[in-house]
Amino acid sequence: MRKAQEEMKRQADRGRQEVEEWKKGEKVMLSTRNLVFKERPVKKLTERYVGPYKIEEVVLRDVVKLKLLTSMRIHLVVNISRIVRYREPVRGQRLEEPKSVEVDGVEE
Repeated sequence: MRKAQEEMKRQADRGRQEVEEWKKGEKVMLSTRNLVFKERPVKKLTERYVGPYKIEEVVLRDVVKLKLLTSMRIHLVVNISRIVRYREPVRGQRLEEPKSVEVDGVEE
């Protein structure tokens, strides 16, 4: 019986990963998986991640609070499964300027 339990634990641990450490002020990209963009009618043409956004606070080991635009209608506190670290663009890489957003007559 003990041998079977050890084998089950070994199989379960194969897919586990260590939790990344996040720090206040780090730049991250937010997943668009559950976000809705009205200006993009086709989901498959939408970017996988948007950002970069800064981490305002590490709430728990796997939960962070982001500094998001007021036009984004999502909660500021997200699970780390929805973010990835921001990487600076490679030299020579073409950059797209983010579009300005107008909210209640004020441009952000």
